[in-house]
Amino acid sequence: MTDAFLSGTETAWRALGGDPRLLSRVSVAAREHALPARLPVRELARACVAACALAAAELASARTGREVPAVRVDDGAVATAFVSERHLLVDGRAPVAFAGLSRFWRTADGWVRTHANYPHHRARLLSALGLTEEAASVERVAAILADRQAQDVEDEVSAAGGLAVALRTAREWAAHPQAAAVAARPLLDLRPVDGSAPATGVRRLPPLGSDPLLPAAGVRVLDLTRVIAGPVATRTLALLGADVLRVDPPGLPELPDQHTDTGFGKRSTRLDLGDTRDRAAFEELLTLADVVVTGYRPGALDRFGLAPEALAERRPGLVVAQLSAWGDHGPWAGRRGFDSLVQVAAGIAVAEGSTEQPGTLPAQALDHGTGYLLAAAVLRGLTRQLGGAGALAVRPVLARTAHWLLHDLAPDTGQTGAGQTGAGQIHAAYDPDHLAPWLAETDSALGGLRYARPPVAFDGGPEDWARPPGPWGTDDPVWSARRQDRAGGDT
Repeated sequence: MTDAFLSGTETAWRALGGDPRLLSRVSVAAREHALPARLPVRELARACVAACALAAAELASARTGREVPAVRVDDGAVATAFVSERHLLVDGRAPVAFAGLSRFWRTADGWVRTHANYPHHRARLLSALGLTEEAASVERVAAILADRQAQDVEDEVSAAGGLAVALRTAREWAAHPQAAAVAARPLLDLRPVDGSAPATGVRRLPPLGSDPLLPAAGVRVLDLTRVIAGPVATRTLALLGADVLRVDPPGLPELPDQHTDTGFGKRSTRLDLGDTRDRAAFEELLTLADVVVTGYRPGALDRFGLAPEALAERRPGLVVAQLSAWGDHGPWAGRRGFDSLVQVAAGIAVAEGSTEQPGTLPAQALDHGTGYLLAAAVLRGLTRQLGGAGALAVRPVLARTAHWLLHDLAPDTGQTGAGQTGAGQIHAAYDPDHLAPWLAETDSALGGLRYARPPVAFDGGPEDWARPPGPWGTDDPVWSARRQDRAGGDT
């Protein structure tokens, strides 16, 4: 285990409020060439997965009364999972990662990057540029942007509800007020919900089986997330036994392949929270939920009573996770964002390339890394509630994960240190052309799937998801099973 690995995992585990003595339960199989980059991406990925697996092992121990299981982190599994969307095949067909208008563009004074994968974001981008759908093309957009200032494009597209970010260096980003707001926040901050009622009893969950050991068995999760980071978190909770129900508005379908990649282990339903009947169905789900995870802009769902304080008032003892791109403080708090855009704003694209030719990380590591940190925070929250804690909230931020990558992680030397507590071994180098140990295949209602296996591993834990993904929004809005809730009442 490298000093950098210890540093990264210790930082994440400390941010989660974990017992530092448990870090000795973690070992790593180090592999050269996994997630190669100028920045310590392999280190970030290892640390996020290690913290998540350790939080799962800790919860398993708390529920069984046995020793915390040993955690295993394999660079091969981690690197493959961090690009799971690239390894997905549906009946042999590979997904398209980015739409034609989601890319870097030359401007008169530099570069911007846009995101237009979703139809409504594409429409807003074109509107800001004065283009109709019929007149839109890569060549036409390129010609318009080539005559514009990058900052003007960012401002005008953002004002129209679209997504465009000007390329910045890390130093330029550090001078931005949003960067200051992000840097002032902790990497993770799992804390009691303001004004929530104190715990009235210890959370009760059904006894755990041992084959496999599923630490989140019996936990009900409402998943109101989209894209990658939030769905990766809830996909991980589903792996660990949680009953995860994804809820989407009928008018905003998820990209089909994206939903497939992150839908393992879950069910998926559609509810319009502005409709009286659908809202009643959601409130019924909430009465039995243990965890609510949202992935919309801060405040975007408050009108539906989905702020942590409002949720905890209706369902005391919830764990609430609110994921966002830019955080809930600063001038960009209400702005839309994606991993690719945070990379451009924060200076990562320059660090991986240059101001003349921006680059990218070898994975959407901010998304995937933040997703595993979010899952870890939920698991730690559940462990705390077994001891009587009340409602808890955590607000992971992609831009804060970017700050960690840029400024707080030691360079990845690719070496391991013998004799250290929990030290691992150097294994065969990671070869992108030979990934059989970390890929699997299954049949599903969507067709034959090839997919990346989960990287979260501990002794006795699950090796794969219990169910493949299904079609988007086709499940009923009900929980799959009943259980004994707090105070022993049947729910």
